[in-house]
Amino acid sequence: MKEKVSILLLILLLVSGLGFAGQREKIAVAANDKTPAGLVSSQAGRGPFFLFFDSQGKLVETLDNPFKGKGGGAVVADFLAGKGVTVVVAEEFGIKIVEGMKSKRIRAITFKGSAAEAVKKVLQSNLN
Repeated sequence: MKEKVSILLLILLLVSGLGFAGQREKIAVAANDKTPAGLVSSQAGRGPFFLFFDSQGKLVETLDNPFKGKGGGAVVADFLAGKGVTVVVAEEFGIKIVEGMKSKRIRAITFKGSAAEAVKKVLQSNLN
């Protein structure tokens, strides 16, 4: 009986984990504006804003970058990891933020254009 209960619990855990697998992606775009129409920032850690999108491409949060003009790529990576980010988009990435993101398994994607176009690119790349 205990074996059957253990197997059932294991199956439930596996199924529930698979159900949420596609929902875990959270995309942060370093942006020059607070809207998805705004341009992607030239530098990941120094852009004025971070726009956060879910795995469906829906804007879920916009924040002023608390580290703008302060440098500190590792601190920015910590901040983004704390927000649950799995992908960051910017035109360019400094070595410190890249190292910090790698240690937290956050992907860096370079893109020039609007934040909305950047998110489309990320979501399309995930389908391929």
